[in-house]
Amino acid sequence: MAKRDAILAYAAELLDLDAYPDYGPMGMQVEGAEEVTKIACGVSASLALFQRAVDQQAQLLIVHHGLFWDSDSRRVDGPMRQRLQALFDADITLAAYHLALDAHPEVGNNALLAKALGIEPRERFAGIGFGGPLRPPTEAQRFARRVGEKLGREPLVFPHGPDTVKRAAVVTGRGGKYFAGAAAAGYDLFLTGEAEEPALHLARELGVHYVAAGHYATERLGVQALARKLAEHFGIEADYIELGNPV
Repeated sequence: MAKRDAILAYAAELLDLDAYPDYGPMGMQVEGAEEVTKIACGVSASLALFQRAVDQQAQLLIVHHGLFWDSDSRRVDGPMRQRLQALFDADITLAAYHLALDAHPEVGNNALLAKALGIEPRERFAGIGFGGPLRPPTEAQRFARRVGEKLGREPLVFPHGPDTVKRAAVVTGRGGKYFAGAAAAGYDLFLTGEAEEPALHLARELGVHYVAAGHYATERLGVQALARKLAEHFGIEADYIELGNPV
């Protein structure tokens, strides 16, 4: 058993949370039980995720995409009321870690995905992403097959870069706005989650491969790594809740 506030304080320090201004409140978003014996984690806040956390008898739920965003309505009705009620009834604390979790060199989405795909995350890219040499250098389509095997879904590929990919950059989720920057930095391939409409023509014109592997699929690793690290540090349990999303 561990204290909720001690876990949250450790996570905030580990992730250097204050160094990453975000689009909503990060860290604890809903207060629940003070004592924690089990952590559950998932990618995105939803009623289905909360119900699964209840079934797992978790007291702390960690997500990458939280409940509250600056652009959202402040009204608590409909789905928001149901989601909050589920947390209140089970006395579950909800904590969200977004950009800081993307950026972390040890438990972050970008560094972990890069390593899983054979990209050495030597260089910080776009503030939250990572880039570096691909080991071994390979063809874009072969790399795309590797992505599909690791993430369990076929990526969308605009194969307009060099025959052999030697250097690649990763910004998971909705990172398309960094594509031109990746080309300017000399990367042969840019990997992100979503494909934005201009990406096809930009790939042709810039001569860089663009790989979109899914927003959800590219952001599963960070919450799992963070939950495991917290559980190990505090001597408690942690479980990942998989709720597939094709987006």
